[in-house]
Amino acid sequence: MTKIIRMQQVGGPEVMEYVDVDLPAPGAGEALVLHKACGLNFIDVYFRTGLYPQPLPAGLGMEGAGIVEAVGPGVSHVKPGDRVAYAGRPIGAYAEARVMPVDNLVKLPDSISFETAAAMMLQGLTVQYLFHRTFPLKGGETILFHAAAGGVGLIACQWARAIGVTMIGTVGSDEKGELAKAHGCTHVINYNTENFARRVREITEGKGVPVVYDSIGKDTFIGSLDCLAPLGMMVSFGNASGPVPEFSLHELASRGSLFITRPSLMNYTAKRSDLEQMAAQLFGMIESGKIKVDIRQTYPLREVAQAHRDLEARKTTGSTILIP
Repeated sequence: MTKIIRMQQVGGPEVMEYVDVDLPAPGAGEALVLHKACGLNFIDVYFRTGLYPQPLPAGLGMEGAGIVEAVGPGVSHVKPGDRVAYAGRPIGAYAEARVMPVDNLVKLPDSISFETAAAMMLQGLTVQYLFHRTFPLKGGETILFHAAAGGVGLIACQWARAIGVTMIGTVGSDEKGELAKAHGCTHVINYNTENFARRVREITEGKGVPVVYDSIGKDTFIGSLDCLAPLGMMVSFGNASGPVPEFSLHELASRGSLFITRPSLMNYTAKRSDLEQMAAQLFGMIESGKIKVDIRQTYPLREVAQAHRDLEARKTTGSTILIP
């Protein structure tokens, strides 16, 4: 029997059940992965609450790292004993082990621990596509990145510094501001004590920024538009404060013909060749020491409800992992 987290209905953290299941043998194109660590991300909350619908009953979790225990017929990409990591669908990473498509797995270098991999795959691949594909940064730009002290944010701080980008980051407390600065954020704005749009204009001498990366959603959306220079890009990649409200396209025109996009990691990694290239760049940044994954919270898998409560209360910083 294998322990997994399963929910029969959407709702609060209490809907997650710690249950025993029998796993099937891997079929064609599948592998059985024994998890050593699993990642915790805000997107898991979206699925748990029903903001992102999925058929029920359902599992949760979108990233993990571990060892291949067995493979199905015709599988050659990985073999038993391989160290692997993944991020993305299918959902169900909150588990001691799982059977999943091998096309989602990438081999993990020996130099990167399972814990680091579980903490960085979704968040690190997210920063990779945000900075190199959604709005490609060449170096020399000044950008705004919300939630700079979160898991994605701390990786973004370091990645921006590594490629010569000046990052303005928003945070919810002075302590989180110091943490973001320590990881390479050039300017920090405490959105609880300062008007972040006004401060961005002050920092940029009225010019605004060419791109805003916003995972907060409802609470920061209009303010983020106010931070953009004409022809700037609004990258809305999360909804931590709730979904972005309906708005008129005139909001974009009146601020200087702005662009807006709502990207998803699953679209950027849909092609196997793209996933491999993105993972290789992420692994290279880790192995070079340019990025250090800051795991600041670790919970046993059975205590995942408390992990969700802490995440939603914004008590967490950096990355959080679950240990089966």
